[in-house]
This record gives sequence, structure tokens and C-alpha cells, in this order.
Amino acid sequence: MRVQMFSSGFLILLFILNSILSINFTYVSGQCLQNQKELLLELKSNLTYDSSLSTKLPSWNESIDCCKWGGVKCDFKGRVTALDLSSESISGGITDSSNALFKFKFLQSLNLAQNTFDSVQLPSGFGKITSLSYLNLSKSGFSGQIPLEFSKLTSLVVFDLSSDYSSLNLENPNLKTLIHNFTKLRELYLDGVNISAEGYDWGSAISSSLLDLQVLSLSNTHITGPFDSSLAKLKSLSIVHLDGNTFSSPFPEFFADIPNLRVLTISSCDLFGMVPKKLFQITSLQVIDLSGNRDLEGSLPEFSMNGSLQNLLLSYTNFSGEVSESIGNLKMLSQVDLRACRFSGSIPNSFTNLTHLVYLDLSINHFTGNVPSFALLKKLTVMNIRANGLTGQIYDSNWEGLENLYFLDLSANSLEGEIPSSLFVLPSLKVLYLSNNRFYGSIRDLLKSDSSFSLESVELSANNLEGPVPRFFFELHNLSRLSLSRNKFNGSLEFTDFKKLTNLVSLDLSYNYLSVHVTEDVSMSSLLPRLSNLALASCKLQKIPLFKNQTSLMMLDLSNNILDGEIPNWIWEVGNGFLRFLNLSHNQFTSLQEPYNLRSLQFLDLHSNMLGGQIPVPPPSAALVDFSSNNFSSSLPFNIGNYLKPVFFFSVANNKIDGTIPLSLCDASRIQVLDLSNNSFTGRIPSCLESESLKVWNLSRNRLSGNIPDLFPLSCSLETLDLSWNDLTGQVPKSLAHCKNLEVLNLGNNNLNGTFPCSFKNLSRLHVLDLRSNTFYGNINCLSDNYTTWPNVQIINLASNKFDGVLPANLFRNMKAMMVDENGTQPELDHLNFVFLSRNHVYYQDSVTVTLKGQELELGKILTISTSVDFSNNHFRGVIPNNIGELKSLYVLNFSHNAISGHIPGSIGKLRKLESLDFSSNNLSGEIPKQIASLAFLSVLNLSYNHLVGRIPRGTQMQTFPESSFHGNERLCGFPLNKTCSDVNGQGLPEGKLQEENKSSDAEIYAGQLSGR
Repeated sequence: MRVQMFSSGFLILLFILNSILSINFTYVSGQCLQNQKELLLELKSNLTYDSSLSTKLPSWNESIDCCKWGGVKCDFKGRVTALDLSSESISGGITDSSNALFKFKFLQSLNLAQNTFDSVQLPSGFGKITSLSYLNLSKSGFSGQIPLEFSKLTSLVVFDLSSDYSSLNLENPNLKTLIHNFTKLRELYLDGVNISAEGYDWGSAISSSLLDLQVLSLSNTHITGPFDSSLAKLKSLSIVHLDGNTFSSPFPEFFADIPNLRVLTISSCDLFGMVPKKLFQITSLQVIDLSGNRDLEGSLPEFSMNGSLQNLLLSYTNFSGEVSESIGNLKMLSQVDLRACRFSGSIPNSFTNLTHLVYLDLSINHFTGNVPSFALLKKLTVMNIRANGLTGQIYDSNWEGLENLYFLDLSANSLEGEIPSSLFVLPSLKVLYLSNNRFYGSIRDLLKSDSSFSLESVELSANNLEGPVPRFFFELHNLSRLSLSRNKFNGSLEFTDFKKLTNLVSLDLSYNYLSVHVTEDVSMSSLLPRLSNLALASCKLQKIPLFKNQTSLMMLDLSNNILDGEIPNWIWEVGNGFLRFLNLSHNQFTSLQEPYNLRSLQFLDLHSNMLGGQIPVPPPSAALVDFSSNNFSSSLPFNIGNYLKPVFFFSVANNKIDGTIPLSLCDASRIQVLDLSNNSFTGRIPSCLESESLKVWNLSRNRLSGNIPDLFPLSCSLETLDLSWNDLTGQVPKSLAHCKNLEVLNLGNNNLNGTFPCSFKNLSRLHVLDLRSNTFYGNINCLSDNYTTWPNVQIINLASNKFDGVLPANLFRNMKAMMVDENGTQPELDHLNFVFLSRNHVYYQDSVTVTLKGQELELGKILTISTSVDFSNNHFRGVIPNNIGELKSLYVLNFSHNAISGHIPGSIGKLRKLESLDFSSNNLSGEIPKQIASLAFLSVLNLSYNHLVGRIPRGTQMQTFPESSFHGNERLCGFPLNKTCSDVNGQGLPEGKLQEENKSSDAEIYAGQLSGR
């Protein structure tokens, strides 16, 4: 027995010693062999490198044993087995297979990563070093096809050819050929290599050869989906990186069944479908990044106590539901990014338990309730302290909670209540964004030693905060960005209050009830020497502060004040030529002081003033120029397009400009928004304006004539086209159907003709279609087929044309956006949004005219409130489609002045949001459905001049309509008409029976609609 135990122990000891000796043979150097030294020196002499940056190659000295040279390892026989020349600034010297590098027969590990072999073809000679178990050429700059000879490296355990860009590609050999014999491989890194393989090809290539693979890293390799099911066999996977590919396939659920998965990143890959909750419950999981897959759905599970998760990254996905308090069990969490998802409910208080948390972004979600303090103070002393006339609180520095948190973004949610003051004294917090919520009340003032405030960026804009600006803000000496705009802060501020904030770069106090005073004797450049962005919009400024010597200023917003007179010409010199953003809109300026030079501005907004005369020549480097809503007159300069070449937003709308549209505008090839509306332009539309870059094209309310040019390109990017209220003639150009991204199409109030443009039925993103007041004719039967895709339409206006034919029975079948019930979320128009310096946003807002309450109203914001169907003043026949009742979010419905017959469907009563209903001047018969009386928001009703009969339904709302709403229906009775129902019944059928005689005729008409007669 003892002998057996001794033998077993001896064998184990031998095994351990053998393992140690094996390791020493590989990594402990013997005396360098002469031929190895010569090969190393030959290699060095061939290499091109920067000796001032290289740290290893300069140490290769002949007087020293080569096994002791930097980056060189030898075995006990003095043979080079490892060579690490990473980050040695090598730029050349390894070009062909005869290079000395490829003569090291015993080399097991080679690392040339992080060098700069720019555009050097990857040599095939690497395939000669068949003893390699570790090869790292990542980010080394090699390019071209990966040679077939690499497939001979069958001893590889780690293979890394990753790069930041697709300079390498796998075509011949392809991935399967390359790795087919790599049976020992455990780690594969090919990030940035152009593999260009479909799901089955790359999936089966890996699963058939690399069953023991532990690391799979194929980010940005141009591989596609769907995922091959054979990948589920890779049970040893620990790290998976597949980011930046276009899989366009469901989420691969087999990842949730890999027991030892530690890292999974599949961001921005067009994944969709549902992510299983059990994926997040893998106890070994440390990093998960599914961000940027906008159609990927899922929710977070209950987390157990033994989770290892450190990074949870789900931003810009469709994840929803509540975040459980159990997230506090993930004690190792360091980074949480749930930005731009659909999470709801309250923010868990258990976040306070996550002491390792450094980054938390919950912005752009639907979180509600109060915000946690994210800190627990062991001692809190509240004292009345007189300091500058303010009462404050002193916080003890004895902390529990998120003491390592440096980034916190809760903006764009529905959080409410007061903002906890303790947020401003979290010991490590540098960035605090709470904008676009519903916070209210004042912020309690704090008094604390200067050194304890680490905040560098604070955004509280777009809330309901009130009271004075807290004085402790002026004690945040590290503060570089402060945004308090769009609140209800009040009182007066002197600019000298900010004198301690010498690091301040961006300050936004706009749109409050503040009165900001800047005295002329204050040297702005000495007060705030680093200030580059300043917004004082709506701060009751009566004259422009003297910023002439503010040499660092790049952004200046003085909009929405009461500034008047001339715009001083020194303002163009602000920032010593570095001013990029200037917004003087919504003031009372009347002119520009001569001489002026707009210099290097990229953003110039002068709209909504009283500026007159000639339009200024735009700055030569401008990206946005807005001169709209002024009194500019005369014509546009004939060469204005030469100045607009870098511009993507140009508006002169709502002025008094006349003449023709200059042909030079065609040279503005980058322009995305062109708004010349509401002027007096004449002549024809230049045929060159259908640019591929144009997204918004608004020429409405001018005096333009002629045809719409039929030159819309196949790559048309238009989202808004508004040519309404002109004198355009001819037919709608067929090429307009190329504009698949159209959301607003308004051709109303022209002299256009022809039949209904059936190609419009394929514009699936359309929100608004307005063809009113033209001379279109014929039927609209094409809108009833199965191929009509209008899921987003909110407004359709065909009024005042010559359309005829029977109303299609399935007309409204696919208008999903109008079918949203009271609890649903209707898709809003995706207005163009441009971002300028320091997160300053500029929106383009579409408008449309609708008939509401008997008047034409121009709605400047096309949102859910402007759902409208108007087919009035045509020659439509047939009955009202019964599925009209499915349009539950409809506000305006107008079928007046047609030849529609049959009875009013009772399904009208389902339109709970309806405000305006006009069926006047038709051939409707039968009784008025009682359901109409239940429409609580109905404020306009016109059923006059039909053949309606019986009693007008009783109801609170019905009693408010005038007699004119029911005129012209001889057999209609009851209030508000001066006819009793007994008088009417004496002339015909009994009350309650009148509708029955219409049922058979309605059925015949409806059958005709279904058959297309």
C-alpha cells in the first residue's frame, strides 16, 4: 500500500517538475548561439525604425548575450524562441520571404503588434515559422490578401491579425481554408480583416475546426447573418467580439447556453428579436455590449448575488421594462449604459450599493419618480449659516454610497421632484446631466470647502426648477460647463458672480426669468479667460455686452432678448476670428452696421428680427445660415450659390425677396435644407435643384410657375417637399417616386393635373400627403390594394380636386398611425436635427395647413394632434367605409361636398379624439347614429344638406351645435331644429324604423365598393 502511494506521489512530482522544466526551457535563456545572434543582427539591419521611439532594438549590442536583448527570449540551448518587437515604431524591412525573421526555426512566439508597416503587403514568409504557437501582428499596418502560406501554421494557439481598418482581406484563402488545420487554436483575433462571408460560411468554418476555441474576435469584418446553428457547439468560448458587422438577423440565443462566457460584445450589428433573460444571469459574465441594435428587444432579469457583471451596455436598443432593485446585487458593476432604450419605472435605490460604479447613463428613457441621492451620508448637520446673506447646509465628508462615480446622465426622462443636493457633492463626480426631465422646486444651497467639489460639467436645462441660481455653483472651481437653460430660475445675476469659475468653457443661462447684467467696464477676457460658449438667450438683455476682447469665444447666443438697432460690426471680430456660432435671432435688430465682415462663422442665425435691405452675403465657411422672418427685400445675389458650397442649412423664408431663383444655387451641392418659402419668387424651378443631398426642399407660398422638373435622382434623400401655394402646372413627375424617405409631401394649392399618383402608395415613411386645391381627376382605387404601405400617415388631404369614383372599402386599412388608441404611442414626425458646438441643437420644423373648425390653420408642428383626413369638394361616390372607426386617433374628418350615399356608420362613435366632423352636402340617408353623441371632444359638426331622417341624438355635446349643422335634411327633427319629431313622423315612416329601409341599398353600394365598381 505504501509502495503504491509512494509511486503515485513520485509520478505526480515528476509531472510537476517536468512542467516547470518545460516552462524554463522555453523562457529561461541559455547562452545565445552565434547563428541566432547573427540572424538577429541581420534582422535589425534590415528594419526601418525610429530609434528615438524604439526601446528594445537600440539595446541589441554585440557585447551582450543576445538572449538578454530587449524583446528576445531563448530556450536553455540558446535558441531564440520568443521575439517581441511590438510598439517599436518599425515602418519597413520585412518585405519578402527571404528575410532573416523567417529563418528562426525554433520561434514559438512572435509579436510585431502596434507598428507602422503602412501599405506593406503581408509577406508569405510568416508561413515558414511552423513552430509558432503565438503570432500577433495586430495593428501593425500590413495590408493586402492574407497569404495561403499562413494556413501551414498548425501549431498556433493564439492568432491575432486584427486592425482598426480593413487593410487585410481573406478571399483566397478564405476563412475556411485558412483555419481548417488550426486544431490547437484557442484565441482568434481577426478584427478589421475583410472576411466578407455569409452566416453559414464563416460559422461552419469556425465550428468545424475550432471546437476548443476560447476567444473569437471578428469585429468589423463584413461578415453577415444569419448565425449558423453549428456555432452552438463552441462550449469553451469565453470572449466573443462581433461588433460592427451587419447580421440583420435574430439574436443568436445559443450564447445564453455557453457556461463560461465572460465577454460578449455584438454592438451595432442590426440584430433584432428577443434577447433571453438567462443571458444576463450567466454567473461568469463580466462584459455585455449589445448597444446600437435598435430593433433588439428584451428586459433585465432578477439578478442573483453571485454575478460577476462589470459592464452592462445596452444603449440604443429596444430594451424595455423596469430595472429591478436586484441590480444592486451586482457588486462589481463599473459601467452601466442604458441610454436611448425604453426602460420605465423608478430608478432603483439599490444603485447606491454599487461602490465600484464609475459610469451610469440612463438618459433618453421613460424613468419616472424621484431620483435617488446615490449617496448616504453618515452624518448630516443642518445649520443656519450666514454667508453672503444665504442659508446653507454643511455636509460631513463621512461617506457611504457611490464614492467612485464620475459620470451620471439621467437626462431626457420623466423624473420629477426636487433634485437631491447630495448629488452635487458626490466626491468623485465630474459630469452630472439631469436635463429634459420634470424636476421642480429650488435647489438647496450648499456650503462646503472648495476642494471637495469635483464637478466639471453640470446640465440642468429643460426642467421646472425655480428660485435663484444656487450660490454654491459659483464655488465649483473645476466647473467647465454649466447649463441651466429652459427653467424658471429668477432674480438678477451679475456676470462678476462667475469670477471664481476661471475654468468655465461653456455657460448657458438662456430661457429663464433671469436678468443678467454685464457692465461695460468688466474685462470679460480677464473674468472668464477660457469661456468659449456663452448662451444668454431670453435674459432681458437690452444691449449687447462688450465681448470684443473675449479671444476664446467660439459660441455666442443672445437670442430672444430685447436688443434693437444696429448689429455692431465689432461683433464679427469676437473670438479673434475663432467665433463659429452666433445666434442673434428673436430680437429687434433693424440693420447691420457697415462695414461688416462675417468672417469664419459656421453658424449664423439672424432670423425673426426686423432686418431689411439686401440679403447679406453668407460667411464663406458657414454650415448653417438662417435669415428667415425679416424684412429683406430685392433679389438674391445671382452668385449666392458660390458662397453656399459648404452650407447644409439655408433659409430666407418669410421675407420680401423677389426675382427668380438663382441658378448658382445648384452649386450648393452639400445643402440639406433649402427654405425659400413665403417670398415673391417668380419664374420656373431650376431643374438642377433635385440634389442627392437635399432632405428638405420648401418653395411654398411664392409665385413660381411651370412644371415640376422630372429629375429626382434614384438616390433621392428628400424627407420634406413643399411646393404648395404656387402656380405650378402639369403632372406630378414620375421620378418623385424615387424619394423613398419622404415624410412630408405638400403639393397643394397649385394647378397640377392628372390622375392620382399611384406610385405614392409605396412611400412607407409618409406622414403627410397634401394634394388639395389642384385639378387632379379620376379614382383612387389603387389605395385599396394589398401593396399600399402607409403605416405612418397622419394627414391626407385630397380636397378641392376632381377626384371621382367609389370610395374604396379598404381605404384606411393600412393607416396604422391613425389607429393608435388612447394608451398607444403614435409615431412622431422625425424632424431633422442638427447638432452644433457643445450639444447645441437646431431643428427643422415642418408645417402644414389643415381645415379645422371651419378655418384653414397652418400647424407649425406636425405631431399627433394633427391627424386629419380631408376628401372634401370632389365627386366621390359610394358609402363611408365602415372601418373608418378604426382611426382612433383621428382629429379631423371631412367628406363634405361629394356624392357619398348610404348611412353614417355607427363605428364613427369609436373616434374618441375627433374634434371636427363634416359630412355636409352629400346624399347620406338614415338616422344620425346615437354614438356621435358620445364624442366628448367634438366641437365642429356639419351634417347639413343630406337626406338624414329621424330624431337628432340627445347628448350634452350635441346640444352645443347650431341649427346650421343640420340644415337641409327635411325629415330630421329635434333640438336644435324647430321641428318636432311628431310632425316629421306624420309625413312618413315611424321614428326608429326609418333606417331599416336604407339597409338593403347600403349593402348593394358596399358590395360595389368591394368589387371596385
